[in-house]
Amino acid sequence: MDLPDRTRAQLAGEHGNAMQLAARLVVKAAEIMGAERLIPISFAHLDACFYTGQAHVDFVRYLLENGARLAVETWTNNGVVSLADASLRPRAEDPEMVEGAAALMHLYEQLGTRPTWTCAPYQLPGGPKLGDHIAVGESNAVSYYNSVVGARTNKYGDYLDVACALTGYAPDAGLHRDEGRRAELHIDATALPEDWRREDIFAHLIGHHAGRLAGRRVPVISGLAPDTPHFALKAISSAAASSGGVELWHAVGVTPEAPELGAVFRAGETHRVTADDLAQAHRDLSTAADGPLDAVALGTPHFGLGEFEALVRLFDGRKVKAGLPMLVSTSRGVREMARAKGWIEALETSGVEVPVDVCTYHSPRVRGLKGRVMTNAAKWAYYAPGMLGVEVVFGSLKECVESAIRGAVWRDPALWTNA
Repeated sequence: MDLPDRTRAQLAGEHGNAMQLAARLVVKAAEIMGAERLIPISFAHLDACFYTGQAHVDFVRYLLENGARLAVETWTNNGVVSLADASLRPRAEDPEMVEGAAALMHLYEQLGTRPTWTCAPYQLPGGPKLGDHIAVGESNAVSYYNSVVGARTNKYGDYLDVACALTGYAPDAGLHRDEGRRAELHIDATALPEDWRREDIFAHLIGHHAGRLAGRRVPVISGLAPDTPHFALKAISSAAASSGGVELWHAVGVTPEAPELGAVFRAGETHRVTADDLAQAHRDLSTAADGPLDAVALGTPHFGLGEFEALVRLFDGRKVKAGLPMLVSTSRGVREMARAKGWIEALETSGVEVPVDVCTYHSPRVRGLKGRVMTNAAKWAYYAPGMLGVEVVFGSLKECVESAIRGAVWRDPALWTNA
């Protein structure tokens, strides 16, 4: 393998034990992936800061004690706990998990990361651009950066994401290469009514359906409006990464590498989406019948600024039913931008809680989440039943708001009549 001089020096131990370990991890991954060389990266987003056991803490402590130095701008995924609100995930739910998660987040701050604590880093300024080679671990961020931004990354799991950030290199394989980014499946949604394709729920349903069809393949979708908003592209990215394993998808006339179908798809399977396909996706994402609600959970991935604007407009000064928890997860950066516009104060007045640093579908459960929970996020609906033992009702953003005000599931007659 053609290795940079710096990497050879790290492998030889000239930069300390931590950097030697990082270089070994990257080189071994490159060998497994069949890469002939390493490629420089300019940015990393770490999933290894998300606590799942003591090994996570031991790993980063080893790095800190043995001379680790980040080579590129490195941001952090959300954590298991919120450093801004320790009571959000009570210690009593799982003392070892809660304490370990907080310790892990502080250790990654010591390593020199930018503590963004978000699963949707692409909503913050200063990130990667079209064509940049990067290393990302969080599944929806991998999908969004590859697809919507046009940066290039494979899904780098723990602790390979950290190793790439330390060395400044990634294997030149997979989605870093042109041939790895060609679509293998065409998903044609053009036969569906155009007004329905513009509904926010459509993005979650088509993303879930695309993931089911594609698995690990690269799909290209026809039928998205050229002005599809970024929060809809985020929804497709996260849903397809959850229900399948999609790390890159294209949308004709929308995403940067697919100005027309032939740019990314030459030959392969074509699937034409029907209303029945999306109805099945909706059934997949609802494990409970409509009825009284115990909570509403939005923001998986983290809510963006455009979504906050839409949420405030839908509430229009009305209030969540007394005693019903409604949580809208986001990042610290986006919450501050929304606060500056007066939206956070308006939502809090309406009875909405806006936590940061966490995603709410992961165990141990955050306060207030139990029973029948409504969400507009396909990813939350996909994971929460298994992670939290709750029943999920899936709906559009408008349906979630109206249901939260009523305290029971409400369905939008205009939406389903159109469907």
